[in-house]
Amino acid sequence: MTVLDLALPAVAALWGAAAGALLPRAAYRFSSPAGEQWRRTCPTGHPVKGWLGRGRCPECATAEGARGSADAPARGGEPTPTLDHGSAPARGDAPAPGAQPTAPSAQPTAPGAQPTAPSAQPTAPSAQPTAPSAQPTAPSAQPTAPGARPTAPAFDGQRTPPSRQLPRPLAAYGPRTTPLSLATALVCAALALATGARPELAAWLLLAPSAVLLAAVDFRVQRLPDPVTLPLAAAALALLGVATLLPEHAGAWLTSLYAALALSGAYFVLFLINPGGMGFGDVKLALGMGAVLGWYGWPTVLLGTFAGFLFGALYGGALVVLRRAGRKTAIAFGPFLIVGAFAGLLIGAYTA
Repeated sequence: MTVLDLALPAVAALWGAAAGALLPRAAYRFSSPAGEQWRRTCPTGHPVKGWLGRGRCPECATAEGARGSADAPARGGEPTPTLDHGSAPARGDAPAPGAQPTAPSAQPTAPGAQPTAPSAQPTAPSAQPTAPSAQPTAPSAQPTAPGARPTAPAFDGQRTPPSRQLPRPLAAYGPRTTPLSLATALVCAALALATGARPELAAWLLLAPSAVLLAAVDFRVQRLPDPVTLPLAAAALALLGVATLLPEHAGAWLTSLYAALALSGAYFVLFLINPGGMGFGDVKLALGMGAVLGWYGWPTVLLGTFAGFLFGALYGGALVVLRRAGRKTAIAFGPFLIVGAFAGLLIGAYTA
């Protein structure tokens, strides 16, 4: 194994990670239910600009940061941080300032009635029990106090404040960046290992992010967007056509064209037979997957097609066994069509 063979997967993985990090925004915008337009706003109503980038709204992030900075002084103004740990001595001392109004109220009675000074002395001890009696009311008054006080009884020193228990920032939307970036990096690295330094590797690396995007969108809303499926098929044929002109390629462009038409036609027949089980988006996706698989010959086309149906059947059977779906429950087939094509492509590239 040469240095180039080791460097190619690393470079491909870096390319996949960088390209996958740009997919969350497109995945969010395309993840709208069937019959609806692509999403143009974030969940809070702010407009989403562009198609590539992280799934994060700048306006929501600004508002969230302003709210956090407004709450920070209130939390920083707590009299003692030991209130969260429930230390009894600290709570005993804290209400003393709150009991000061009762002490001055008892003092005017002592000067105001000097003859009754002995009778006022018993009232002084009677005011002392009021100080401990204010201790139970101190925690009960905290939820009604403004600022960060209402959050004090909601957590102690061993738990996280509710504002930090959110799984994601309020400004984030759509799928997470890390899974998409990692998945695209792994796909690109595997393709580089199987293909090696052949011209068609550039086509696989350029097409991989779009395939990951389609799988993510179809898995979320069972919809394959035409703005991605049809350009994917055209790009696959165009890139493989360029690879045919370069030396040391290991495929045939005409076979890719015929396989694209054949696989799409087969899926179209399945769509006519059972429209509820096969969507028309799968028919259009089969154009690109057939072009990719046909590059390495008809055995690769058959292998990738069979793998897609096998993975889909295993997933559907697992859902039925786990009682998360019935036998007539519709599932997204696009991800399995893509995964099957990926498996067939790996085997075809490795054996070419």
